[in-house]
Amino acid sequence: MASKLGVLVFISLVLSWIVTRFVLRFGERIHLVHAPNQRSSHTSPTPHGGGLGVVIASSLIGISLALNSDWWFGWVLLVLGSLIAVMGLWDDIQHLSARVRFGVQTLVYCGLLVALGDLPAVNFTPFLPEDLALKGWVLLILLLVAGLWWINLFNFMDGIDGLAGSQAVFMLVASVGLAIWQRPDTIAEQTWLWTVCIAAATVGFLLLNWPPARIFMGDVGSTYLGFMIFALALLSVKTADLSYQMWLILSAVFVTDATVTLASRLLRGERLYQAHRSHAYQHLAQRWRSHCSVTLAFLGINVTFLLPLAWCCFVWPQWAWVYTFVAYAPLTFAAMMLKAGRQDERNTAIRNIE
Repeated sequence: MASKLGVLVFISLVLSWIVTRFVLRFGERIHLVHAPNQRSSHTSPTPHGGGLGVVIASSLIGISLALNSDWWFGWVLLVLGSLIAVMGLWDDIQHLSARVRFGVQTLVYCGLLVALGDLPAVNFTPFLPEDLALKGWVLLILLLVAGLWWINLFNFMDGIDGLAGSQAVFMLVASVGLAIWQRPDTIAEQTWLWTVCIAAATVGFLLLNWPPARIFMGDVGSTYLGFMIFALALLSVKTADLSYQMWLILSAVFVTDATVTLASRLLRGERLYQAHRSHAYQHLAQRWRSHCSVTLAFLGINVTFLLPLAWCCFVWPQWAWVYTFVAYAPLTFAAMMLKAGRQDERNTAIRNIE
């Protein structure tokens, strides 16, 4: 089993790196060069669409896993993930309207929820009766809204070198580690094998995206990874390998920054789809004048603070919502103190040179 996993991981990483290198070299010819705009944290035209390497490598591995088993849900994820990736690539090459993007994402998420079927109810405390738990249509609508928000916030957070890629790797690897801790034989299952391989493919991209980045992920990569993480999260909840609270905790740094930013801009009456550089991580990158320092800081919070809290949900599941609050409260406060959502006049575009 270990040798099979090693081969799949190696193929995923190398193939992703090769495709990313191809996009880096021929990006201008295929119209994948990103000119700086009001959202950018760089100052010179840079190839984007490097996430295509993650998509191709992950999809080929997924196909190989699905062909060698009766893993029908794998085919569902392959089709839905491909639709998201194609739309993202199209948007990278030729801008799509927000209405089109939102419409396709909604249809894809509806397809995902139908394929998953019944999902565990959400009970905010074990002391409340089951009748008060979120389930049925209420739960499905909540998950649809959460999925749409997650895929877009993941895209919003892809604004400095290495941040979105390293967040994806952390969440995918951490989820596998937590699942194995509870049930060691999970690593032999196609879902978790594919999860590891998607993480490896993201590492292959990160080799060229780590600060100072030579290529950016683009919508093709950020929307694909956002969708796949959410889909795999729901699948793990359905199989009882992980819980809603664990995934909420693992995603907390991205959710708090993006949500506080959105709320702040809404309160001031700004247009939500107007390009900006007002996320907390962008303010930090400007203050520290380093993309690498911010990306490492986010990783440090993930590994030393959020991962132990997610693990506690296994050991003391009755307090899972308490751990979720403990994760979100200080991060929300930090985002507010960093003035997330407020445009800093000094926040000019920078390119990390470390």
